[in-house]
Amino acid sequence: MNRPFPWITAPADAYRLWQETDAVGADRRPFSPRSRIQHAAMFDRFLRHLATKGVTLATFGTANVEAFFVDVDMRCAPGTTTRLRYGRLLERLCRQLIEDGIREENPVTTIAAFERWPEDEPVPLYLRPDADARLQAWVQPAADDDARALRNRAIVALFLATGIQATELRQARCDHLGVEGMRPLLEVPKRGPRDSRRIPLPPFSIATLSRWKQTREPDAGDAPLFPAPGREGMVNDVLLGNVVREAFEAIGFRAPDMSPRVLRNTYARRQLLDGRGNVDVSRLLGLTSQRTVVRLRATIENIRLAG
Repeated sequence: MNRPFPWITAPADAYRLWQETDAVGADRRPFSPRSRIQHAAMFDRFLRHLATKGVTLATFGTANVEAFFVDVDMRCAPGTTTRLRYGRLLERLCRQLIEDGIREENPVTTIAAFERWPEDEPVPLYLRPDADARLQAWVQPAADDDARALRNRAIVALFLATGIQATELRQARCDHLGVEGMRPLLEVPKRGPRDSRRIPLPPFSIATLSRWKQTREPDAGDAPLFPAPGREGMVNDVLLGNVVREAFEAIGFRAPDMSPRVLRNTYARRQLLDGRGNVDVSRLLGLTSQRTVVRLRATIENIRLAG
Protein backbone atom coordinates (compact mmCIF):
# COMPACT_ATOMS: atom_id res chain seq x y z
CA MET A 1 0.00 0.00 0.00
CA ASN A 2 1.50 3.29 -1.06
CA ARG A 3 -1.26 5.75 -0.17
CA PRO A 4 -2.80 6.78 3.17
CA PHE A 5 -6.49 6.06 3.73
CA PRO A 6 -8.47 8.39 6.07
CA TRP A 7 -9.72 5.56 8.29
CA ILE A 8 -10.43 7.79 11.29
CA THR A 9 -11.59 11.05 9.72
CA ALA A 10 -13.66 9.56 6.87
CA PRO A 11 -13.87 5.78 7.34
CA ALA A 12 -16.58 5.13 4.74
CA ASP A 13 -14.62 7.03 2.09
CA ALA A 14 -11.43 5.26 3.15
CA TYR A 15 -13.05 1.86 2.76
CA ARG A 16 -14.38 2.61 -0.70
CA LEU A 17 -11.03 3.99 -1.83
CA TRP A 18 -9.24 0.93 -0.49
CA GLN A 19 -11.69 -1.38 -2.27
CA GLU A 20 -11.23 0.43 -5.56
CA THR A 21 -7.45 0.63 -5.45
CA ASP A 22 -5.77 -1.98 -3.23
CA ALA A 23 -8.14 -4.59 -1.82
CA VAL A 24 -8.10 -8.10 -3.30
CA GLY A 25 -9.86 -11.37 -2.54
CA ALA A 26 -8.49 -14.79 -1.65
CA ASP A 27 -7.53 -15.37 -5.29
CA ARG A 28 -5.49 -12.14 -5.21
CA ARG A 29 -7.82 -10.53 -7.77
CA PRO A 30 -9.57 -7.17 -7.33
CA PHE A 31 -13.22 -7.40 -6.34
CA SER A 32 -15.89 -6.92 -8.99
CA PRO A 33 -17.92 -3.67 -9.01
CA ARG A 34 -20.92 -5.56 -7.63
CA SER A 35 -18.87 -7.06 -4.79
CA ARG A 36 -17.45 -3.65 -3.92
CA ILE A 37 -20.96 -2.23 -3.59
CA GLN A 38 -21.99 -5.13 -1.35
CA HIS A 39 -18.86 -4.83 0.78
CA ALA A 40 -19.34 -1.08 1.20
CA ALA A 41 -22.90 -1.64 2.45
CA MET A 42 -21.67 -4.30 4.89
CA PHE A 43 -18.89 -2.02 6.13
CA ASP A 44 -21.37 0.83 6.65
CA ARG A 45 -23.48 -1.45 8.83
CA PHE A 46 -20.44 -2.32 10.93
CA LEU A 47 -19.56 1.36 11.24
CA ARG A 48 -23.05 2.16 12.51
CA HIS A 49 -22.65 -0.55 15.13
CA LEU A 50 -19.33 0.91 16.27
CA ALA A 51 -20.89 4.38 16.50
CA THR A 52 -23.57 3.10 18.88
CA LYS A 53 -20.81 1.72 21.13
CA GLY A 54 -18.74 4.92 21.05
CA VAL A 55 -15.67 3.28 19.50
CA THR A 56 -13.74 3.74 16.25
CA LEU A 57 -11.85 1.53 13.83
CA ALA A 58 -8.78 2.14 15.97
CA THR A 59 -10.34 1.24 19.31
CA PHE A 60 -12.97 -1.48 18.83
CA GLY A 61 -12.23 -4.81 20.43
CA THR A 62 -13.29 -8.44 20.45
CA ALA A 63 -16.36 -7.71 22.57
CA ASN A 64 -17.58 -5.20 19.98
CA VAL A 65 -17.16 -7.75 17.19
CA GLU A 66 -18.98 -10.44 19.16
CA ALA A 67 -21.86 -8.04 19.91
CA PHE A 68 -22.05 -7.16 16.23
CA PHE A 69 -22.35 -10.82 15.26
CA VAL A 70 -25.11 -11.36 17.80
CA ASP A 71 -27.07 -8.70 15.92
CA VAL A 72 -26.16 -10.26 12.55
CA ASP A 73 -27.33 -13.70 13.70
CA MET A 74 -30.66 -12.30 14.90
CA ARG A 75 -31.38 -10.72 11.52
CA CYS A 76 -30.28 -13.54 9.22
CA ALA A 77 -32.07 -16.73 8.24
CA PRO A 78 -30.45 -20.01 9.35
CA GLY A 79 -28.25 -21.64 6.74
CA THR A 80 -27.13 -18.42 5.08
CA THR A 81 -23.51 -17.33 4.71
CA THR A 82 -23.97 -13.79 6.01
CA ARG A 83 -21.97 -14.33 9.21
CA LEU A 84 -19.15 -15.97 7.29
CA ARG A 85 -19.00 -13.14 4.74
CA TYR A 86 -18.95 -10.49 7.46
CA GLY A 87 -16.21 -12.38 9.26
CA ARG A 88 -14.05 -12.53 6.17
CA LEU A 89 -14.67 -8.86 5.46
CA LEU A 90 -13.65 -7.83 8.99
CA GLU A 91 -10.59 -10.08 8.87
CA ARG A 92 -9.38 -8.39 5.67
CA LEU A 93 -10.21 -4.96 7.09
CA CYS A 94 -8.26 -5.50 10.31
CA ARG A 95 -5.20 -6.75 8.44
CA GLN A 96 -5.26 -3.55 6.39
CA LEU A 97 -5.72 -1.38 9.50
CA ILE A 98 -2.64 -3.01 11.04
CA GLU A 99 -0.66 -2.47 7.85
CA ASP A 100 -1.70 1.19 7.82
CA GLY A 101 -0.66 1.66 11.44
CA ILE A 102 -4.21 2.26 12.69
CA ARG A 103 -4.25 -0.84 14.89
CA GLU A 104 -1.70 -3.10 16.54
CA GLU A 105 -3.84 -6.24 16.83
CA ASN A 106 -6.61 -8.04 14.96
CA PRO A 107 -9.55 -8.64 17.33
CA VAL A 108 -11.33 -10.88 14.81
CA THR A 109 -8.76 -13.69 14.97
CA THR A 110 -9.28 -14.12 18.72
CA ILE A 111 -12.94 -15.09 18.36
CA ALA A 112 -13.17 -18.84 18.90
CA ALA A 113 -16.17 -19.31 16.63
CA PHE A 114 -14.11 -18.22 13.65
CA GLU A 115 -11.49 -20.92 14.24
CA ARG A 116 -13.97 -23.46 12.85
CA TRP A 117 -14.94 -21.66 9.68
CA PRO A 118 -15.63 -24.17 6.89
CA GLU A 119 -13.33 -24.16 3.91
CA ASP A 120 -16.36 -24.02 1.62
CA GLU A 121 -19.65 -22.20 1.87
CA PRO A 122 -22.78 -24.25 2.68
CA VAL A 123 -24.40 -26.17 -0.16
CA PRO A 124 -27.03 -23.90 -1.76
CA LEU A 125 -30.66 -24.86 -1.14
CA TYR A 126 -32.93 -25.58 -4.10
CA LEU A 127 -35.98 -27.59 -5.12
CA ARG A 128 -35.22 -30.97 -6.64
CA PRO A 129 -36.88 -31.58 -10.03
CA ASP A 130 -39.87 -33.39 -8.49
CA ALA A 131 -40.53 -30.54 -6.04
CA ASP A 132 -39.92 -28.03 -8.83
CA ALA A 133 -42.62 -29.78 -10.87
CA ARG A 134 -45.04 -29.71 -7.91
CA LEU A 135 -44.53 -25.99 -7.48
CA GLN A 136 -44.97 -25.39 -11.21
CA ALA A 137 -48.33 -27.15 -10.89
CA TRP A 138 -49.21 -25.15 -7.77
CA VAL A 139 -48.76 -21.79 -9.54
CA GLN A 140 -51.43 -22.63 -12.13
CA PRO A 141 -54.53 -20.45 -11.66
CA ALA A 142 -57.62 -22.04 -10.13
CA ALA A 143 -61.21 -21.16 -10.97
CA ASP A 144 -61.98 -20.10 -7.41
CA ASP A 145 -58.86 -17.92 -6.91
CA ASP A 146 -59.61 -14.54 -5.41
CA ALA A 147 -57.35 -11.54 -6.06
CA ARG A 148 -54.99 -12.43 -3.21
CA ALA A 149 -54.60 -16.06 -4.27
CA LEU A 150 -53.96 -15.07 -7.88
CA ARG A 151 -51.38 -12.50 -6.80
CA ASN A 152 -49.57 -15.06 -4.66
CA ARG A 153 -49.46 -17.60 -7.48
CA ALA A 154 -48.17 -14.91 -9.85
CA ILE A 155 -45.42 -13.88 -7.42
CA VAL A 156 -44.19 -17.45 -7.02
CA ALA A 157 -44.53 -18.11 -10.75
CA LEU A 158 -42.37 -15.11 -11.61
CA PHE A 159 -39.67 -16.06 -9.10
CA LEU A 160 -39.64 -19.68 -10.29
CA ALA A 161 -39.75 -18.75 -13.98
CA THR A 162 -37.03 -16.10 -14.01
CA GLY A 163 -34.73 -16.48 -11.00
CA ILE A 164 -34.92 -12.76 -10.26
CA GLN A 165 -34.15 -11.41 -6.80
CA ALA A 166 -36.81 -10.10 -4.43
CA THR A 167 -35.62 -6.54 -5.03
CA GLU A 168 -36.01 -7.00 -8.78
CA LEU A 169 -39.53 -8.36 -8.40
CA ARG A 170 -40.49 -5.49 -6.13
CA GLN A 171 -39.25 -2.99 -8.72
CA ALA A 172 -40.89 -4.73 -11.69
CA ARG A 173 -43.37 -2.59 -13.63
CA CYS A 174 -46.38 -3.71 -15.61
CA ASP A 175 -44.72 -2.92 -18.93
CA HIS A 176 -41.67 -5.03 -17.99
CA LEU A 177 -43.78 -8.19 -18.29
CA GLY A 178 -44.48 -9.32 -21.85
CA VAL A 179 -46.76 -12.35 -21.96
CA GLU A 180 -48.14 -11.80 -25.45
CA GLY A 181 -46.63 -13.00 -28.69
CA MET A 182 -44.34 -15.86 -29.59
CA ARG A 183 -41.58 -15.04 -27.09
CA PRO A 184 -42.94 -14.01 -23.69
CA LEU A 185 -40.31 -12.45 -21.47
CA LEU A 186 -39.53 -10.30 -18.46
CA GLU A 187 -37.39 -7.21 -18.89
CA VAL A 188 -35.16 -6.47 -15.91
CA PRO A 189 -33.78 -2.90 -16.00
CA LYS A 190 -30.17 -2.05 -15.22
CA ARG A 191 -29.57 -1.73 -11.48
CA GLY A 192 -26.21 -0.70 -10.06
CA PRO A 193 -23.46 -2.77 -11.70
CA ARG A 194 -25.99 -5.21 -13.16
CA ASP A 195 -26.80 -4.73 -16.82
CA SER A 196 -30.36 -4.86 -18.07
CA ARG A 197 -31.47 -8.28 -19.28
CA ARG A 198 -34.39 -10.07 -20.90
CA ILE A 199 -35.43 -13.39 -19.40
CA PRO A 200 -37.59 -15.78 -21.45
CA LEU A 201 -40.72 -16.97 -19.63
CA PRO A 202 -41.30 -20.75 -19.62
CA PRO A 203 -44.73 -22.14 -20.54
CA PHE A 204 -45.69 -23.08 -16.98
CA SER A 205 -45.74 -19.42 -15.93
CA ILE A 206 -47.80 -17.91 -18.76
CA ALA A 207 -51.37 -18.64 -17.64
CA THR A 208 -51.00 -17.15 -14.17
CA LEU A 209 -48.88 -14.18 -15.22
CA SER A 210 -51.26 -13.38 -18.09
CA ARG A 211 -54.26 -13.44 -15.78
CA TRP A 212 -52.45 -11.32 -13.19
CA LYS A 213 -51.40 -8.77 -15.78
CA GLN A 214 -55.02 -8.48 -16.91
CA THR A 215 -55.99 -7.46 -13.38
CA ARG A 216 -53.35 -4.71 -13.57
CA GLU A 217 -54.61 -3.29 -16.88
CA PRO A 218 -56.38 -0.29 -15.28
CA ASP A 219 -52.94 0.91 -14.10
CA ALA A 220 -50.48 -0.79 -16.46
CA GLY A 221 -47.60 1.21 -17.93
CA ASP A 222 -44.94 1.98 -15.36
CA ALA A 223 -47.15 1.12 -12.38
CA PRO A 224 -45.76 -1.57 -10.05
CA LEU A 225 -46.51 -5.08 -11.28
CA PHE A 226 -47.08 -6.09 -7.66
CA PRO A 227 -48.30 -3.07 -5.68
CA ALA A 228 -48.50 -2.97 -1.91
CA PRO A 229 -51.94 -4.19 -0.80
CA GLY A 230 -54.27 -1.38 0.19
CA ARG A 231 -51.84 1.44 -0.42
CA GLU A 232 -49.52 3.02 -2.96
CA GLY A 233 -46.01 1.79 -3.65
CA MET A 234 -44.33 -1.58 -4.11
CA VAL A 235 -44.99 -4.80 -2.27
CA ASN A 236 -42.44 -5.31 0.54
CA ASP A 237 -39.95 -8.09 1.24
CA VAL A 238 -41.86 -9.39 4.27
CA LEU A 239 -44.95 -10.10 2.19
CA LEU A 240 -42.86 -11.74 -0.55
CA GLY A 241 -41.17 -13.97 1.99
CA ASN A 242 -44.51 -15.02 3.48
CA VAL A 243 -45.98 -15.77 0.05
CA VAL A 244 -43.03 -17.99 -0.90
CA ARG A 245 -43.06 -19.77 2.45
CA GLU A 246 -46.78 -20.55 2.13
CA ALA A 247 -46.19 -21.94 -1.36
CA PHE A 248 -43.39 -24.17 -0.07
CA GLU A 249 -45.62 -25.44 2.72
CA ALA A 250 -48.38 -26.17 0.20
CA ILE A 251 -46.12 -28.60 -1.71
CA GLY A 252 -44.58 -30.10 1.43
CA PHE A 253 -41.13 -28.50 1.13
CA ARG A 254 -39.26 -27.83 4.38
CA ALA A 255 -35.76 -26.35 4.69
CA PRO A 256 -33.76 -24.02 6.97
CA ASP A 257 -34.16 -21.31 4.33
CA MET A 258 -37.60 -20.94 2.74
CA SER A 259 -37.03 -17.60 1.06
CA PRO A 260 -37.15 -16.48 -2.60
CA ARG A 261 -33.43 -17.34 -2.73
CA VAL A 262 -34.38 -21.03 -2.98
CA LEU A 263 -36.46 -20.27 -6.09
CA ARG A 264 -33.56 -18.36 -7.63
CA ASN A 265 -31.27 -21.35 -7.06
CA THR A 266 -33.94 -23.70 -8.42
CA TYR A 267 -34.28 -21.63 -11.59
CA ALA A 268 -30.52 -21.53 -12.15
CA ARG A 269 -30.12 -25.25 -11.50
CA ARG A 270 -32.96 -26.02 -13.94
CA GLN A 271 -31.11 -24.08 -16.64
CA LEU A 272 -27.96 -26.10 -15.95
CA LEU A 273 -29.89 -29.36 -16.12
CA ASP A 274 -31.28 -28.21 -19.47
CA GLY A 275 -27.74 -27.90 -20.83
CA ARG A 276 -26.96 -24.20 -20.50
CA GLY A 277 -23.38 -23.17 -19.72
CA ASN A 278 -22.15 -21.33 -16.65
CA VAL A 279 -21.66 -18.03 -18.46
CA ASP A 280 -25.17 -18.09 -19.93
CA VAL A 281 -26.85 -18.93 -16.62
CA SER A 282 -24.84 -16.28 -14.77
CA ARG A 283 -25.97 -13.73 -17.34
CA LEU A 284 -29.62 -14.73 -16.87
CA LEU A 285 -29.17 -14.20 -13.13
CA GLY A 286 -27.57 -10.81 -13.70
CA LEU A 287 -24.26 -11.95 -12.20
CA THR A 288 -20.80 -10.95 -13.38
CA SER A 289 -19.19 -13.76 -11.39
CA GLN A 290 -19.83 -17.46 -12.06
CA ARG A 291 -19.33 -18.41 -8.41
CA THR A 292 -23.01 -19.02 -7.63
CA VAL A 293 -23.56 -21.07 -10.76
CA VAL A 294 -20.41 -23.13 -10.20
CA ARG A 295 -21.66 -24.04 -6.72
CA LEU A 296 -25.04 -25.07 -8.14
CA ARG A 297 -23.43 -27.14 -10.89
CA ALA A 298 -21.43 -28.94 -8.20
CA THR A 299 -24.70 -30.15 -6.66
CA ILE A 300 -25.58 -31.78 -9.98
CA GLU A 301 -22.17 -33.42 -10.34
CA ASN A 302 -22.25 -34.68 -6.75
CA ILE A 303 -25.62 -36.39 -7.30
CA ARG A 304 -24.35 -38.00 -10.51
CA LEU A 305 -21.24 -39.29 -8.74
CA ALA A 306 -23.31 -40.61 -5.85
CA GLY A 307 -25.64 -42.42 -8.27
